[in-house]
Amino acid sequence: MTATTDGSPGTPTHRTPSASSTSDPDPVPSGDTEAAAQRAVQRAADHLLARQHPDGWWKGDLETNVTMDAEDLLLRQFLGIQDARTTAASARWIRSQQREDGAWPTFHGGPGDLSATVEAYVALRLAGDSPDEAHMSLAAKWSRGEGGVAATRVFTRIWLALFGWWDWDDLPELPPEVIYLPKWMPLNIYSFGCWARQTIVPLTVVGALRPVRPAPFGIEELHLDPERPNPKQRRAPITSWDGVFQRLDQVLHVYRKFSPRPVRRGAMNACARWIIERQEADGCWGGIQPPAVYSVIALHLLGYDLDHPVLKAGLDSLDRFAVWPEDGVRMIEACQSPVWDTCLAAIALADAGLPADHPALVKAADWMLDEQITRPGDWSVQRPQLTPGGWAFEFHNDNYPDIDDTAEVVLALRRVAHPDQARVDTAVERAVRWTVGMQSRNGAWGAFDADNTSPFPNRLPFCDFGEVIDPPSADVTAHVVEMLAALGVENDPHARSGIDWLLAEQEENGSWFGRWGVNYIYGTGSAVPALAAAGLPVDHPAIRRAVSWLESVQNADGGWGEDLRSYSDLEWAGRGHSTASQTAWALMALLAAGRRDTPAVERGVRWLAETQLPDGSWDEPYFTGTGFPRDFSINYHLYRMVFPLTALGRYARSEPFGAAGHIPAAAAGKGA
Repeated sequence: MTATTDGSPGTPTHRTPSASSTSDPDPVPSGDTEAAAQRAVQRAADHLLARQHPDGWWKGDLETNVTMDAEDLLLRQFLGIQDARTTAASARWIRSQQREDGAWPTFHGGPGDLSATVEAYVALRLAGDSPDEAHMSLAAKWSRGEGGVAATRVFTRIWLALFGWWDWDDLPELPPEVIYLPKWMPLNIYSFGCWARQTIVPLTVVGALRPVRPAPFGIEELHLDPERPNPKQRRAPITSWDGVFQRLDQVLHVYRKFSPRPVRRGAMNACARWIIERQEADGCWGGIQPPAVYSVIALHLLGYDLDHPVLKAGLDSLDRFAVWPEDGVRMIEACQSPVWDTCLAAIALADAGLPADHPALVKAADWMLDEQITRPGDWSVQRPQLTPGGWAFEFHNDNYPDIDDTAEVVLALRRVAHPDQARVDTAVERAVRWTVGMQSRNGAWGAFDADNTSPFPNRLPFCDFGEVIDPPSADVTAHVVEMLAALGVENDPHARSGIDWLLAEQEENGSWFGRWGVNYIYGTGSAVPALAAAGLPVDHPAIRRAVSWLESVQNADGGWGEDLRSYSDLEWAGRGHSTASQTAWALMALLAAGRRDTPAVERGVRWLAETQLPDGSWDEPYFTGTGFPRDFSINYHLYRMVFPLTALGRYARSEPFGAAGHIPAAAAGKGA
C-alpha cells in the first residue's frame, strides 16, 4: 500500500487512483484568503450537489482494510459459492494494498498488521497465488518475523480453524449458553456493545459446532515451527484479571465436554432465533459485514440451506457491500453510511449558503425523515419504556439506531425550510426525547446503548480484537450537546450534565479524545463547537486550552493532520500528514472559539483552498475515521468533501456555528 517499510506515513504506490487524483491548484494571493474561500466553497458545493442521489441521499465509499476482502473470499470458499470473476477481482484489490515489505496495514501509511497479513495471504492462496511468488514469499517471511499464526488475533484463527489450519481446541471458548444469561449478570450478551453482541452470538454457534472444511493446501510457511504451531504460553498470575479470565476459559473448555446435549442444542436454537429476529429488511445484520458473515455461517451450520430465504437475503446483502473502483477490481465495504453522509452533506451545503428551501436540501430532508426509526430495537433492553425516534447509520438497520446519527440528523433538519414544518417538528421532538432518554448515568452518551460500561467483556480471551463495549464518548456527547443548544435547551439539566462531563473529560493538554474519528483533533473539533454553542464564553479556560493545543499542532503547511497511531502512542497526538477533513475539524473549533481573524485560521483556510482539486473535492488517502481505536480504521470517502465545505462555509459567511439557528422549530424546548 505504501512505499515505506518502517511504519512511517508514506506515499501510496499501489493504490487504485481516483478519477481526479491530480491537481494543479491556483496559488492563493497573499491577503486574498476570503475570496479564495468563497471560490472554494462554490466549487465544493457544486461538486457535492452533483453527487446527490435522485432519492435525496449521499453515500461515499467506506474503505477499511483487506480483512474484509479476505474474509469474503474465505466465506465463499467455506460455502462453496466462489466464482472466478469475484475471486480475481478481490485478489487484485488485496494485492494492490500490500506494502513493499510484504505486509498489509490496517490504514493508509500505517505499519503492517499480522492478522491482516495472514488473512490476505491465505485469501491470495485461495485465489491461486503461489507461495513461491515474490509478494507471497515476502508476506510469509514478514509474518514469521512477527510471531506467525500463533500471534494472530482470535478471529483470524477462527477463520483458519474453519479450514483445519488451526485447532479448535487452541481457541478461547464462549458457549452458546451465554444467550441464557439475564441482563443483570456479568457477561450477558447485552453487556457487550451492539456490534460485538451481533458478532458473538453467531460465533458461539460456530464455536460449538467446530466445523472443518478441508483446505486445498497447507500454510506451514506461516508458522514459526510447523511441528508446534501453537507453543504453550505461560499463564498470567491468578491474582490478575488476565489470570482470572484465562482460568475461566479453561473452565469453559471443560464445560464443553460435559455440557448436557439438550441444553446445548436449546441454546443454539435460541441463538438462531435471536439472529433471525434481528435480520434487517435488506437481509443484513446490523448493517455491518462481520455479523452478517458469521450469521450466515452459523445458520448454515444449523441446517439452513443456501437457498433458504433468510440465507439468500443475507448473501445478497453481502454482495451489496462490494464496490468496483475500476474494471476488474473489487473492494468490500465493512459498512455503508448513507444516513451519516446525508446529514453531514446537508449541514455542509446549508452552512455554505445554500438556501434553506433549496430543492436538494428539501429532498435530503424528506429522505432522512423517511429513515427515522419508530420501533423498539436492542437498545430498549436497557430502556424498555423509552419511545423510539432515532436514526441509524445505514440504509436498513432498524434494530440499532445510534445517538450520533440522530443528533446530526436533527442538526441537519434544523437547517432546512421544509414545506411540511409540522412533520419536521414531530420527527425532531421524537428524536430529542429518544436521545435524552439514552443518556448514561454519568451524564454523557455512548453511540448505541445506555450505560454499556461493564469492564468484563474486554477481558475475555475471546475478545482480543477491538472495543467490545460502548461507553460514553466526548464526540458523541458533544454532538448531542450541540443539538440541544441548537434547539434552545442548552440549560436543560440533561444538557448541563453533558457539558459538565465534557469539561471533566478534557485532556491535560487541552484536547479531547476522539472515539469515532481520528483522534484528538476530531474530539476537540467536536467538543469546542458544542461547548461554545451551549453558551461557554470563548475566554473560558477549557476553550482557551483547546485553542492553544490546536494552534500548537498546526502543520508547517497550514493544515492539520493526525495519524491513527495516536491511539497507542501519544507522541502522535495531533501529528500527521495534513488532511482536508482534519484541517476542517480544527478550523470548525477555532471558528467557534472566536478565532476567525487569526493567522492559524487564515493559514488553514488557505491550505484548504490551495489543495482543492479542479472538480471541487479534495484528495484524502489517509484514514480519519475510527471503528475501533487501535484496531479498525476507516476512510470515509465523503469526509474529504463535507467537512472542508462546512468549515470554509462558516469562515466565508462569518457564522461560527453554521446555519443551525436560522429556521424556527416548534419542537425547540419540548424534547428535553
